[in-house]
Parts: sequence; structure tokens; C-alpha cells
Amino acid sequence: MPLDRMLKELRDRCGSQAAAVVSRDGLVIAADMPENISRETFAIMCATILGAGMTAATELRVSSPTHIVLTSKETRIHILETGPRALIVLVVPPGRSDAEIAAAVTPVMEEVRREIG
Repeated sequence: MPLDRMLKELRDRCGSQAAAVVSRDGLVIAADMPENISRETFAIMCATILGAGMTAATELRVSSPTHIVLTSKETRIHILETGPRALIVLVVPPGRSDAEIAAAVTPVMEEVRREIG
């Protein structure tokens, strides 16, 4: 199944408001996002956040993060490491549980790993 379609299905599975597969250097590979969002800026900043977390972890001499969550009153932004070349970003309402997010995003992560590595 194409990644764009899988990302759209996340709306039904976990109530996503935006979802994207992004390369480690911040390029959009696939996305389901509202028109008023700059895909490029969003992707670059999410890749930067994951990169900053990796740098912080290196300085602490601990393993790199695989999942970063940014929480606000209105939303939670999940940035998930998905192999050496890509990450998945998922924007959901704050009431969604981590288990629900994991169950919804796992098939997308598996597909990204198959397609991109």
C-alpha cells in the first residue's frame, strides 16, 4: 500500500491531524497534512529535533532516542525514528494513548523500513 494512503488512514485509526514520513535530512517523502502547513519547514524542524535529541544523548553517553513527543495543550507531536534513513511524524490530539499511537503507526513504520531502509 502506498505510504500516502497509509498516512491518510491514520486519521481514522488514531485521529491524526497531520502525518509525514521524512528523511533524516528533512525532506518530505510522503505526507498527509493540512494545506496551510509548510511541509518543508515542518519536515526540516522535525528532523532537526530528532538530530538534537541524538546529539544530547551522545553527550550523556546513552542510546539515541527512538521516539520524541512534543506536548502542548492542543496536540502531541510524535517523532519516531524509523531506521537509518527516515522518521515518521504524527500529530494527534492529546488524549490519545501511547499504546493507541504505537498500534496505529507500527504498520507504517514497517512499510517505511521495507521501502526506504
